[in-house]
Amino acid sequence: MIVVLKKESGKKNIDEFLESLKKRGFGIHISEGVDKTIVGLLGDTSKIDPEELLANDAVESAERVSAPYKMASRAFHPENTIVVVGEGQDGVTPCAIGDGKSVPLIAGPCSVENEQQLLDAARAVKKAGARLLRGGAYKPRTSPYSFQGLGPEGIRILELAKKETGLPICTELMSTSELKYFDNVDMIQIGARNFQNFDLLKEVGKTKKAVLLKRGLSGTIQELLMSAEYIMANGNPNVILCERGIRTYDSYTRNCLDVSAVPYLHKVSHLPVVIDPSHACGIRWMVPVLCQTAVAAGADGLEIEVHCNPEKALSDASQQLTPSQFEETVAKLRKYAAVEGKTI
Repeated sequence: MIVVLKKESGKKNIDEFLESLKKRGFGIHISEGVDKTIVGLLGDTSKIDPEELLANDAVESAERVSAPYKMASRAFHPENTIVVVGEGQDGVTPCAIGDGKSVPLIAGPCSVENEQQLLDAARAVKKAGARLLRGGAYKPRTSPYSFQGLGPEGIRILELAKKETGLPICTELMSTSELKYFDNVDMIQIGARNFQNFDLLKEVGKTKKAVLLKRGLSGTIQELLMSAEYIMANGNPNVILCERGIRTYDSYTRNCLDVSAVPYLHKVSHLPVVIDPSHACGIRWMVPVLCQTAVAAGADGLEIEVHCNPEKALSDASQQLTPSQFEETVAKLRKYAAVEGKTI
């Protein structure tokens, strides 16, 4: 249920009203916009009558929210959420995602393979215009015999790259037991295979770090938003939704990029939406085209895989751009973004 408070309501009246709701066992989520203040009631509101709330002098309107996700809903939070990644880190340039003015690029190799490989990639993507560095320290793989990542050593290498380049770092978390290694990670990625790992979502919800939440291979939009709700309900509002392609009946690409998810998510949710074109198609030459499509659709950012020698990559070799290809892609994207009055 959402309750809109009157502009002229005094602080004392509002505080008393909110306290009365808390005593009845409801969670309170307050969103203060330019024109109005909205209070979201969390919990079982089935036994409360909106007319009852309207009797209070502080209340302008009250209505039920039909969507099962509450905190992720735009009805609860009309203003766009801006997630700032890397804020407060020494030597790191913070990056705002969802500000409506820019389309930041999160770029780097699929996997952290060794120190030289990652540092070379980090330098290349920063030079081309990336705002965040991605790299998998842990890798969920279909085959148990494939490269699984370097684990804590991979995170150490990412930290070295962050120190040298000033780029905030993003890497995937696969298990709650590994969270202890993520103290210096600026954005935690929850991959498609774990987007409904609810214990994992609860744990990242207890942190205040930015979370890049990827849609599952067969996940619906509502399931993605409910997964975001798990994180937010546990105290972390810094959630970024990521569309990375879904599984369909066709196999000409690795997955099928659901571009329509971008405007729809912007309509029903206040959370930023990022597109991952690399996993969406799995084909190197298609990635730049999907990047342009994502910018045109209004994506708040892009996550792009870049490797200095893709042919020798230990994972996802066929979809990673070379540094020169990434540089060319960024140059084109700047033109597309300029049409919308945005920067890359």
